[in-house]
Amino acid sequence: MDFSWVGLIYWLFVISSLLLFIWGLGKKSWKAFILSAITLILPTLYFSGAENWVRILVLLPLLPFLLAFITRKKQKNRENLPISE
Repeated sequence: MDFSWVGLIYWLFVISSLLLFIWGLGKKSWKAFILSAITLILPTLYFSGAENWVRILVLLPLLPFLLAFITRKKQKNRENLPISE
């Protein structure tokens, strides 16, 4: 059984994406969500050639992108609120 560099890189991308996603949820960081989605794009493109329902996994990076958009929008709304004294 030989060592597979492609498999190692694949799982490094998946694990780093998962860790960035969890960090983004904890810190409510839109930047972490963007990085999570970017690192998840390459592993999910592997499934784009599937012939069955597994092809839907290609849409998985949309979740972190959507959460990044929502988080950024909420942060901008909080910044624009007037300060009441």
